[in-house]
Amino acid sequence: MATKVRWGILSTAYIAQDELLPAFTDAFNAEVVAIASSNNKVYEIASNFRIPKIYGTYEELLDDPDIDAVYIPLPNALHSTWVKKTAEKGKHVFCEKPAALTIIEAKEMIEVCKKNSVMFMEGFMYQFHPQHKRVKEIIASGEIGEVKIMRVSLSFFLEDQIGNIRMNQKLGGGSIYDVGCYCIHSIRKILNTEPKRVFASTQNDISKLVDMSVTGIIELENGIIAEFDAAMDRTRVGQYEIIGTKGTVQAPRAFIPQNGNAHIVIVGESGNYRVEDLYGQQYTLEVEYFSQLIIEGKMQVDLLEDTIQNMKVIEACFKSIEKETFVNLSLGDLSHVRQSKEQLF
Repeated sequence: MATKVRWGILSTAYIAQDELLPAFTDAFNAEVVAIASSNNKVYEIASNFRIPKIYGTYEELLDDPDIDAVYIPLPNALHSTWVKKTAEKGKHVFCEKPAALTIIEAKEMIEVCKKNSVMFMEGFMYQFHPQHKRVKEIIASGEIGEVKIMRVSLSFFLEDQIGNIRMNQKLGGGSIYDVGCYCIHSIRKILNTEPKRVFASTQNDISKLVDMSVTGIIELENGIIAEFDAAMDRTRVGQYEIIGTKGTVQAPRAFIPQNGNAHIVIVGESGNYRVEDLYGQQYTLEVEYFSQLIIEGKMQVDLLEDTIQNMKVIEACFKSIEKETFVNLSLGDLSHVRQSKEQLF
């Protein structure tokens, strides 16, 4: 059995340079053996991270028999195409979020991965930080009583908007796809249930073709209410709070811990509180988790289905924005009623 997964990287995206390549370097069970890009920066990046092979096209990298798995940090609108091409070459796929722009895209990608017996994971890195497991333990213990509501906020101020892919509608830009997907995912995963109906509203600059911020309400199947707001035009915030009948638990650094350091705050009925510090390099843990699945040959069906479920909620948000009303997810897939993004904003 191999002890390390041999990875290839498609593109010189900043997320790869800043977060994932250092994570691959630190991971005990992974190594990057190739990177592909037509951008001349690829040579500097390959040198900095000691990547032995450089390809000028993505196709050349996918044809390399020495690569076991591929990381895809391309613009959102390109995910579907390259996930399928990667899977068809028999290589496992780790794709940045959102992995797709529609339910149809997500299902097609997953089917291609299944058909070619390759593993797939969408890059929601935050979930690998140990703080979230601890939050779920506190909820399960009954310490904060019966959970009634969860509130999630994730935002940042996009300084350089001109030419930024987040501002490009055709490439899958906008706050829902960029940061709202994290809010939706965290609600589903922390509360361990699926949404029943969704309401969402966007706040847009009239000169922009993408949603700059979104506010949403999610009613979950277990009766809990969740509220979220996500934005690309506000100061940096990344937190959630869960309120129960006896207390609350808060994660002030839920999505972007400071150098791996995070803490949760538990407040009881009488106002007494405690703080628990937790540490974890979430990107490295993410890489190690998926690489170990590949090494052990453990296909995780829930990883495949999770992408589809999150996309269903995202599509429901777009439909709610269009109709200005709650959208019931129990009615099934929404792709057949989804209109083009040009009609939504």
